[in-house]
Amino acid sequence: MKKFVITALSCTMCLGSAFAKDRVTHDPNYTNTETILHVWSWNFPTIAENMKTIAESGFTMIQTSPVQECYSPEGSNKKLFDEKEGNWYHYYQPTDWTIGNDIVGSRDQLVAMMDSANKYGVRVIVDVLPNHTAFDINCVSENFYKAVGGKNKMFHTDGLKGITDYNDRYQCTLQGTGGLPDVNTENPRFQKYYMQFVNDLLSLGIGGFRYDTAKHIGVHSDPVDKKAGVKVNDFWDVATGRKAVKGVKLAVPYDSLFVYGEVLQDRNVPEAEYADYMGQTASSYGHVLREALAHRSAKGIDLKQWYHSAAPEHLTTWVESHDTYCNAHESAGLTDAQIRTGWVFLTARQNGTPLFFSRPMGSTRQNYWGENLCGIRGNDEFFHPEVIAVNKFRQAMNGEKESIEISEDGQVFVVNRGNKGAAIVNISDKANPLALPTGLADGEYHDEVYGCLFIVKNGVLYGTLAADRTYIIH
Repeated sequence: MKKFVITALSCTMCLGSAFAKDRVTHDPNYTNTETILHVWSWNFPTIAENMKTIAESGFTMIQTSPVQECYSPEGSNKKLFDEKEGNWYHYYQPTDWTIGNDIVGSRDQLVAMMDSANKYGVRVIVDVLPNHTAFDINCVSENFYKAVGGKNKMFHTDGLKGITDYNDRYQCTLQGTGGLPDVNTENPRFQKYYMQFVNDLLSLGIGGFRYDTAKHIGVHSDPVDKKAGVKVNDFWDVATGRKAVKGVKLAVPYDSLFVYGEVLQDRNVPEAEYADYMGQTASSYGHVLREALAHRSAKGIDLKQWYHSAAPEHLTTWVESHDTYCNAHESAGLTDAQIRTGWVFLTARQNGTPLFFSRPMGSTRQNYWGENLCGIRGNDEFFHPEVIAVNKFRQAMNGEKESIEISEDGQVFVVNRGNKGAAIVNISDKANPLALPTGLADGEYHDEVYGCLFIVKNGVLYGTLAADRTYIIH
């Protein structure tokens, strides 16, 4: 198992690198090659058992569900969604910052999973959520309360009040998100306790983090909790290794990690300021892409721009996330084939780091929860031949700029990558002819999955596309 050596030197290294990153200025020559599989609600043994398939499917990273101790009433946390036998969101309710819970597994099981990830060269990132605790604050461990200085030091002054206006930055950063109690993330004792947890994960080889509800943790320009004696919102300075807290600091160079924040886009969100610290989610782009998929046409929809103030090479992108699938089922009505066509288009592009949400095993458009069990593998879509083909295409196209062509009716897309390859996508539920410009040389080509014939003549790509299908050609 790969472990990081925690040294004073590594802490010194991360100080300078954290300040140097410009995540706003786009480099038009930069190409992203990585992909993330969100192994949502899989437990550690299940992930380990499937690591070979994950790697062979072309995914370079996995994102686990939260691994810290969480809300766990007796007999619960067996089902994804059930009034008596648990809910997936229980692991989004921390009760302590120690590794292991009854959904994803124990610390020893995490260690075994890391051995498997290291064997197959897959980076593991963990979903962390320092912004809040469990709804029931009486379930929070006494050790946690003691570590932060007592229950009265755990939360912001108005942290037990729910947010009513998410565009009010005071409410957004100092009150409860979705009713979850808002932690005083500026409390140095909390920061120390949290960073000890982070460093423990890093010592096991974890290679990055997804920060849940990141936009609800304030940056310097946001209001501070003066009643709690706060002078500056410095959580992100501590979390990214710019400063130590009570002798504890991020244990590895920050730039060696893959870190992004769930900064869901809305009015008044200081995206550029968050970009100074980390990558961010391209939530608006995901919404626009799903709109095109749902309408089975991108006519009148601009899918070329990224709808974000940060540079696209520092965005984490998706067709859907666990929230869009589970919360209001915003994306759950899209068929697996529609999600797949969106994934191929998104992943063939030059920039962004796409995340593939693993839907529940056995899920259908009538039964979103499928087998409805925590811990088991998701459905087969993550190793569908089209998904594998585009994941590997993405890596093969390193250094090649994109050129996107869309048919007049908005149903057919071609993502050209220089003169080296092209991804072809039909989002219609009907067969479609193809005649769009390409950088490929004139000649005959057969796609990677189906072996279908495509012809390039005078710089135009011709072929016939089946409904809801994608093709990769080199």
